[in-house]
Amino acid sequence: MAAPNANFAERKPKERLHLSCNQYSWLTFYQREKRDFVKSLETSLGDVAVAGFEGYEPLIERLSDFDRLVPLLEEYNLDMRSLYVNSTLHDEARAQQSIKEILAIAERAKAIGTKIIVTNPNPIRWGGAENKDDSQLRIQAKALDKLGAELKAMALTLAYHNHDAELRKAAREFHHMLTGTGPENVTFCLDAHWVYRGSGDSSVALFDVLKLYGRRITELHLRQSKDGIWSETFSDGDIDYRALAKYLLDTGIRPYLVIEQACEKGTPNTMPAVEALSRSCKYAREVFAEFA
Repeated sequence: MAAPNANFAERKPKERLHLSCNQYSWLTFYQREKRDFVKSLETSLGDVAVAGFEGYEPLIERLSDFDRLVPLLEEYNLDMRSLYVNSTLHDEARAQQSIKEILAIAERAKAIGTKIIVTNPNPIRWGGAENKDDSQLRIQAKALDKLGAELKAMALTLAYHNHDAELRKAAREFHHMLTGTGPENVTFCLDAHWVYRGSGDSSVALFDVLKLYGRRITELHLRQSKDGIWSETFSDGDIDYRALAKYLLDTGIRPYLVIEQACEKGTPNTMPAVEALSRSCKYAREVFAEFA
């Protein structure tokens, strides 16, 4: 394998739209095929490249993850312009440790061309129904802003991401992470389908979020559903992505595009992972063609 190239994020031709995909997509598709994406990473990333992606957005949990990942990205000619990292920010003591760990990951990632650090602050308990109280929300927003400021000083961008839980209770957690932080420190990774689902499958709510926070969007996660269930490919469905793309174009917003089409209970199972995500890639290039 060739040695990692610190400049590989910038070396590809610009003729077509650069598309990345998130690790989560592949985990779910591999899981339904009774395969382990991470254990077989040496060949799994080859599938990512074959499907037509130029970029890969991994979940990085520890610095040692880079040791195995970076040479493979180089081998398969995949950029890592963004990465996803978990954080615990609603508790002051744990927030400081989380920030320290993320900054160490970010420093390593920057050396291989990463520009955007995406984080979705952890819930009180994964899968639980507990909601953070006002004190925890204030602590979390303050920590998120601090993390963003530290990353900005490193010439990196922090992008806040949410799932559906943050939309509970009048979306108080979601809104406070964006109104309680400075746009100069914390940008927005819009995961269109989590906003849609968390709002009760509402396109009205999704496009209202675009109007409220669109100018903070630096990354866009792309997933589609049909009748509320994640579809097998990114295609026409519940969310009007053509209208979403037009809105972004009309307002001069050009986020980094990351496909996160995934499987859940009820998702059709008619094709292998590479075919499903290859079709998703082609559809995204059609809808977002003017972003190239």
